[in-house]
Amino acid sequence: MEYYFSVAGFTLKISLPQGWNVDALLPSFRAFHCKNEERETLLKCTVYASEGSGLVMPSGQLIENTLSDMGYVSLYKEAEGYCVTLSAEQGSTLHVMQAARDFSVVRVYLCDEDKWAGHALSSLLRIAYSQAVLYRNAVSIHASAVFCEDRAFLFMGKSGTGKSTHAALWLKYIPGTELLNDDNPTLRIVDNKVYAYGTPWSGKTPCYKPLSYLVGGMVRLKQAPANRFFRKKEVEAFIALFPGCSVIHQDAELRACLYDTLIRMVEQVPVGMLECRPDEEAAWLCRKTLLQATEESE
Repeated sequence: MEYYFSVAGFTLKISLPQGWNVDALLPSFRAFHCKNEERETLLKCTVYASEGSGLVMPSGQLIENTLSDMGYVSLYKEAEGYCVTLSAEQGSTLHVMQAARDFSVVRVYLCDEDKWAGHALSSLLRIAYSQAVLYRNAVSIHASAVFCEDRAFLFMGKSGTGKSTHAALWLKYIPGTELLNDDNPTLRIVDNKVYAYGTPWSGKTPCYKPLSYLVGGMVRLKQAPANRFFRKKEVEAFIALFPGCSVIHQDAELRACLYDTLIRMVEQVPVGMLECRPDEEAAWLCRKTLLQATEESE
């Protein structure tokens, strides 16, 4: 069975084995469902039940091994692309994704007996999508995003620095603010303007909105005893955004695509560093400074 989804204006085609329920497997994708129209497809994913097809194991070089909320994620460089394994415990493998060099085509071998199989498939799709969009003037970024008065504002920082907390302050104190995505929005350049898009991936906060807004500012957060905002431009702005971007750092071609896109984005959007406390003053200071920066650039 074939299903189509539109994320940030990009089409994802997902083929599932007969009888599998896509809404039960990928509930966060429901709002992004679209019709099969004659449009270019960013990512084509074919899913197989690993029990029926046999588990395909990686044969290439291990280049990255990380621990996520789903377990251990291992990335291998293969002769003609990449292979990603996802396991609940280190050394054991439950789910495998084989990807083309540009991540436009992937095959996922899913252990459907795993009660978290749907979450695993969503995680593997996020990995593939985040690399595929790099070729299309877009970036998947680890941030909390809100929108207010038809503009989106993104808050970045290391885990635990208060991205969600700062977003919640905007929701509480700045009238008309709503959450766009709490973990993985997409940034995309369209007609030389930067837009933020909701996606099916939003961390621990269920927020799956197929919406987009012109970006009004992007801010890296740092916990501090006092609230202070520092505007960042050019190289400093690039450095502030880069750590939150999803990219295979060992892949020179993907890195080059990201660099080009980020350089264009920091020319269009105000970027800053906010040293802050988790209070109302911090939210208003951030909002006021970004609006001033936007007015100056216009």
